[in-house]
Amino acid sequence: MVRSPVNQIKVFVLVFSDPGRSFYCGGDKLSGSVRLEAAQPHRVTGLRVSIAGGAHVEHRRGKNRSSRSQEEEYLKEEEEVRLEEQLSTDSDGYFLLLPDKTYSFKFGFELPAAGRLVSSYKGKFGYVRYSVRAVLEGPTQNALQCEKAFEVEEPLDINRPDLLAPAAASKQKKVTCMFIPDGQVSISARIDRKGFCEGQDININAKFENTCSRIVMPKAAIIAKHSYLAGGRIKELRQKLSTVRGNHIISNMCDVWQGKTIRVPKLKPSLLGCDIIKVDYALMIYLHIPGSEKLILELPLVIGTIPLSGVGSRTSSMSSQAGSLSSWSSFPSAPPSYSNIHRDLQVGDPLTPLLRDYDGGEDEEDEGGLLMRAPELYYPPPPAYSEVNQDTMNPPQVVQVF
Repeated sequence: MVRSPVNQIKVFVLVFSDPGRSFYCGGDKLSGSVRLEAAQPHRVTGLRVSIAGGAHVEHRRGKNRSSRSQEEEYLKEEEEVRLEEQLSTDSDGYFLLLPDKTYSFKFGFELPAAGRLVSSYKGKFGYVRYSVRAVLEGPTQNALQCEKAFEVEEPLDINRPDLLAPAAASKQKKVTCMFIPDGQVSISARIDRKGFCEGQDININAKFENTCSRIVMPKAAIIAKHSYLAGGRIKELRQKLSTVRGNHIISNMCDVWQGKTIRVPKLKPSLLGCDIIKVDYALMIYLHIPGSEKLILELPLVIGTIPLSGVGSRTSSMSSQAGSLSSWSSFPSAPPSYSNIHRDLQVGDPLTPLLRDYDGGEDEEDEGGLLMRAPELYYPPPPAYSEVNQDTMNPPQVVQVF
């Protein structure tokens, strides 16, 4: 509510027809009314209602330096309200608001078609905002304004073929210790599709190999990347949303994830279609290596609003899963766990941790340390683990031809 300097306007407010609605989509109609009430007779010359929306980015460059800013406009319309339908005019031809009487002037706008707007957003260096504004003009005093914001959420369907396609990648890294080569670690990972919605599980198939002398820890996390463009420069913020971890992998061993899940938390959908603000998501799969930088592999994710639906989508997803299982079936099953073996490592043992290292302080649990090889390993034998040759179990049959 806004009042004039001389308190002539008692009520000046915008009211939407559906006040309980949380957001609008492209093609929807936004309607409402402007409510006016004067404390004493008040003359007006016109009432305009406009709807506008756009993106704004601003980079702050310090206290004594100028900031960079950039804007994009997505929506701008205006209509003139017909005051003569409810208001009478005085001798000078001005419209007259009578005191202690509530006036309601209706308005309505149709939002652009789907795909032409960008979802509402608010971040550290920018925002996408939409609002309706009413301007009441008078013959002498300054114009009065009132404004009401509304949310836009463009639907994002994850049933698109490009989002149902799987994503896979692999990466490796050579590890050194005091500038001496110390083996390498590698990651190969795959997910069945790129598109997901809130609350859905992402199935991760991955293989981790460790040929260095250290105990490494495999982890996965959903990452949000916020990018802001202004003045030709981009600022990017990364946020870790949720994580899962695997088992420690000792030297010369590997670990395999077959369908390990991580759930998509409650978050905003991917922000697409804006040239100056982007919100992308990724599945980051990485190995924590004590005393060295992580080995990081990222697979793209798109968080949508419309979940999987329809026979075609389910069939595509199932075929993608079948392909995933067939392509990963060549991986050997993980060896028996060494955690069942009792060991008593003393300070003088050859596998005593020499360096404690943590994953950036994100985990409170100790993740082991830097382990160096010794000439002789007094280590209990592992549980029985063998591979069976299928050809020896099913020898080929020989048919004699006479």
